[in-house]
Amino acid sequence: FWFLHGFDAEEDLVGSLAHMSTKERIKAIQKMPETMRKKREIRNKVLKEISKKSRHHGAQPSCCTQCLQGAAVSFRRFGNTLSEYFDQLRIWHKTLKIIGAEFGTSVLSYFVFLKWLLNFNIFSFLINFGFITIPQFLAAEPSNLSFTGLELFTGAGYFQQTVLYYGFYTNATISKIENGPSYNMQLAYIFTVGIYFVICFLILLFSMMIFFFRSFVPKTFSVNASNLFCIWDFNITNERAVKLKQKNLHTQIKEGLTDVNKEVLNYSMTERLRRTAIHLIAWLASLGTAVAACTGVYFLSVNNLKLFVEGYRNDLEGQAAMLVLPVIVSLLNTLIPFFFSWLGHLEKFQTPGQHIYVTIIRNTILKMSIVGILCYYWLNVVATSESQCWETLVGQDIYRLVLVDFIFCLLGSFFGEFLRRIIGTTVCIRLGPPEFDIGRNVLDLIYAQTLTWIGILFSPLLPGIQTIAFFIVFFVKKVSLMRNCQPPHKVWRTTQMMTSFILLLFCPSFLGVVSVIGVTVWRLKPSEECGPFRGLSSMYAAVDEWIQILDSYTAYRWVVWIYHNLIKSVLFFFALSTFVL
Repeated sequence: FWFLHGFDAEEDLVGSLAHMSTKERIKAIQKMPETMRKKREIRNKVLKEISKKSRHHGAQPSCCTQCLQGAAVSFRRFGNTLSEYFDQLRIWHKTLKIIGAEFGTSVLSYFVFLKWLLNFNIFSFLINFGFITIPQFLAAEPSNLSFTGLELFTGAGYFQQTVLYYGFYTNATISKIENGPSYNMQLAYIFTVGIYFVICFLILLFSMMIFFFRSFVPKTFSVNASNLFCIWDFNITNERAVKLKQKNLHTQIKEGLTDVNKEVLNYSMTERLRRTAIHLIAWLASLGTAVAACTGVYFLSVNNLKLFVEGYRNDLEGQAAMLVLPVIVSLLNTLIPFFFSWLGHLEKFQTPGQHIYVTIIRNTILKMSIVGILCYYWLNVVATSESQCWETLVGQDIYRLVLVDFIFCLLGSFFGEFLRRIIGTTVCIRLGPPEFDIGRNVLDLIYAQTLTWIGILFSPLLPGIQTIAFFIVFFVKKVSLMRNCQPPHKVWRTTQMMTSFILLLFCPSFLGVVSVIGVTVWRLKPSEECGPFRGLSSMYAAVDEWIQILDSYTAYRWVVWIYHNLIKSVLFFFALSTFVL
C-alpha cells in the first residue's frame, strides 16, 4: 500500500484498495498520512470503483442488502459527525495544549488536575441530586422564610429550610401512590453517601495505579527519540495548529534534555552545614506557624459558638459574625503559603521540583491541620452543643468555608499575580513577572475538595457549588497565567507530578475524610428534631433496623449473610486493606 501510494497514479491506489476486504481497506485508509478530507475523497472513489465492478459483473445486490449497506453507511457517518461534535465541545482541549506549549508540563499538571477534580464533583452532584434531592422534592413543603440575599454569603436564613442542608430532609418513607412503591429516605441517604465514597475510593486507587505506571515504571525505549521521530501528527494542516504543535514539541524536548543534563553540585563541608541549618530553621518556622494557626482557629471557633448560643443584639450582627471564622481561616490559608514560598526561595534548592515538593508538603501540613482542628470542633463541640440541628450548623460552616475560600482564591490571583506583575514590570523591574506557584495553587484545590467531601453528609448539594467554583477558577487562573505570569526559568520534566497530586488527594485528604464520616455515622447521635435519622441512636442504626426487617424474609437471607459475615467482619476489611496496599 505504501509503495503504491508513492506514485502519482491515483488510479492504481484506488484499484488496489478496491481489491481489499472491507476491514483491510478501512485500516489502510486510516493509516494514510493525509488529511481527513483527502481520505474521504479516496474512500468515495474506492466505493464508486467497487460499485462499477459490481454493475459490470451483473452482481446487483438485493434490495435488503442495499438497505442494510445504506443503513450501515448512514450510521457510520452519523458516528463520525457525532465524534467531531464532541471534539468541538472539549473547550479545554485546545487551552491545555496552549498552556503546555507556553509554560511546560509543570504548570499544565495543575490545570489537568483541576479539570480532573471538576469531573469528580460533577459526578458527585449528579449522584446526590438523583438519589437524595429529587425524592425530597416530592415530600418537601415550601419554605416560609424570605430570601434577603445575605444567604448567598452566610448559607443561613432562607437556605436553612431547603434541600441544601441535612436538617431539611425527611425521615419518612416517601410514597406518592397508595399501595405503590415507597422510597426509604434514611436508607437512600446513607447508602448514596456510602456508595459514593466507595466509588471515589476505587477511582482514586485506579488513578494512582495508572499514573504510577506512567511515571515510575521504566520505559524500554528512549522518550526523547520517540518524541523526535514519532510524535508528529501528519493530519495537522492548519497553520496555527502546526505552530502550536511545534512549540509543544520544542518544550517537551527541552524538558527531556534537562533530565539528561542534570548538574550534580558538589558542596564543601561548610556549605553543606550552612544549607542544612537553613533547611532546619525553615522547617521549624513552617511547623511553628502551622501550630500557631491551628491554635488560633480552635479558640476562635469555640468562642464563636458561644456567641451563637448566647445570641446577638440584631440580625445583621449575627450575619456578620458567621463570616468571622471562614474569613480568618481563609486568610491564614492564603497568606501563610506565601511565607512558605518565601522560605523555599531562601533555601535555594537545586531543582524547581525540590522547591515545589517541599512547598506542597508544608502547605499540606498547614491545611490538613486546620481541617483536622475544624473537624474536632464540629464533632466534639458543635455535636454536643445545645443546637437544635447540629448537622445543619456544620453544613453551614462548611458552606461558608467553601465560599470564602473561593473568593480568596480569586483575590489571590489578583493580588498575588496581577499586582505582582505590575510591581515587577514598572516599580522594580529586576523582579520581573511572577512565575506560577504550582505548590500553593494545587494545595488550594486539595483543601477545597477536602471540605467538599466532608460537607457531602451535611450538605448534599455542596459538590454542585464546588463545581461552579472550580469552573470559574479554571478560567480565572488561565487568564491570570497568560497575562501575568512568565514561564519557569528552569525547564524541567514533571513525570511524577500528577501522581503526587492524586496521592496527596488520597492520603491524607480522602482517608481523613472517610475517618470523619465514619465517626459521624457510627459514633455520634443525630439531632432529635431534624434530618432523616432523627430519633435514632446513630445514623448507622437505620441499616441495622433494615437488616432486622430483611431477616424475616427468606428471599433476602443472602443479604443478611453478607452483612453479618462481610460488612461487620474485621477479617474482611483487613484482607481488603491488604489488597489495596
